[in-house]
Amino acid sequence: MKIIILGAGQVGGTLAEQLASEQNDITVVDTDATILRGLQDRLDIRTVEGPASLPSTLERAGAADAELIIAVTNSDEINIVACQVAHSVFNSPKKIARIRDQDYLNYHARLFEEAHIPIDVIIGPEQLVTQNIKQLIVNPGALQVLDFADGRVQLVAVRAVAGGPIVGHQLKEIREHMPKVDTRVAAIFRQDRPLIPEGDTIVEAGDEVFFLADRKHIRNVMSELRRIDKDYRKVIVAGGGNIGSTLALALEDQYDVKIIEQNYQRCRTLSEKMKSALVLHGSAADPQLLRNENIETTDVFCALTNNDESNIMMSMLAKRMGAKKVITLITNPAYSELIGDEIDISISPQQITIGSLLTHVRKGDVSSVHSLRRGAAESLEIVARGDKGSSKVVGRRLDAIKLPAGVTIGAIVRGNEVIIAHGHVTVEHEDHVIIFVTDKARIGEVEKLFNPGFGFFF
Repeated sequence: MKIIILGAGQVGGTLAEQLASEQNDITVVDTDATILRGLQDRLDIRTVEGPASLPSTLERAGAADAELIIAVTNSDEINIVACQVAHSVFNSPKKIARIRDQDYLNYHARLFEEAHIPIDVIIGPEQLVTQNIKQLIVNPGALQVLDFADGRVQLVAVRAVAGGPIVGHQLKEIREHMPKVDTRVAAIFRQDRPLIPEGDTIVEAGDEVFFLADRKHIRNVMSELRRIDKDYRKVIVAGGGNIGSTLALALEDQYDVKIIEQNYQRCRTLSEKMKSALVLHGSAADPQLLRNENIETTDVFCALTNNDESNIMMSMLAKRMGAKKVITLITNPAYSELIGDEIDISISPQQITIGSLLTHVRKGDVSSVHSLRRGAAESLEIVARGDKGSSKVVGRRLDAIKLPAGVTIGAIVRGNEVIIAHGHVTVEHEDHVIIFVTDKARIGEVEKLFNPGFGFFF
């Protein structure tokens, strides 16, 4: 696929790296020649220096025959204009833009349509990150919670802890413990190495276990792997920017929420927006302020400022002072590799955003994509199309489908029914198949496997 990425920042650069490794024709546009040279030295891509919204820049980038334009510069306005130019001048078939300002998003339905501003897909990072963090708070003890099929089935990552009923035992014993609950362990990461689980795989303490289940069974399955944390009640949000304020608004009806923000004017604005959340003026790196706000009784401390170093230091301080769970926003991937036990969960806005973008890049009928473990793994929801004559999956039992190495099928959603993947299950036309891929190099093979042959017409 010929793809133009506008913006070589952390999202654009990481996306280019992922897509270039999958044999796409990638061109990256940016005004910073140094960043472009760095990308070109590492990746097999083209680069074009220049303002992303100018017709001449897009023409040099090859917009005339590009199949996809992805606008992820740091400016909403440049992203919007670039998509308009790509549509009006080059008739680009598909345009995706990252839009951050909530004011634009509030008028999404009226603004972003072909008759006005022709953007096919809007990616709002703040909303994606907020939803991700909220899921972690709603599901105490989870490392990651991802929705498929409009939330009917969820993929959950959890750290196995000694004392969990299934820890030290074979996976097949889960069914004996929970005969009325169906689940599938899609992958296990042990000391950062992926394992494709079988029934006789023994779960060890410290394993990072990814499992799929109907959302109503999630807590039951988690209880097999670790002691379930009590429901969270008190939440402190450090940073009242777009992500912090959006999260506080999403939580304040169900939780006791406090926001700590350094900018006094921003505090006044936040206090007018919030219904019940308490807005505090000060620094979350101030031990006395945290002590005054009873940090030792706080269930979740979320460090969500736009400064990685501040987020890490605040989180370490809050944890040492007694916060039960710490969630930290980290944009620099190098820092994610360095964090220790004092930070329970690090959130990467780039990886969350890229997962959403990949939904529209993957070949075939892909409903959703989630990037996992800082981009090392991926989970996809693919709609199976065709019949036994035209498809390699439709009309076949799961144990008869030849999956690439490192690929597992975790569940099938058929209408409103969630079917956990077992060998005897047969794939039907229009099933939503949820797949876990531990080796990203196999993505192309998965796409080919699900593409129906020439004998099938949509």
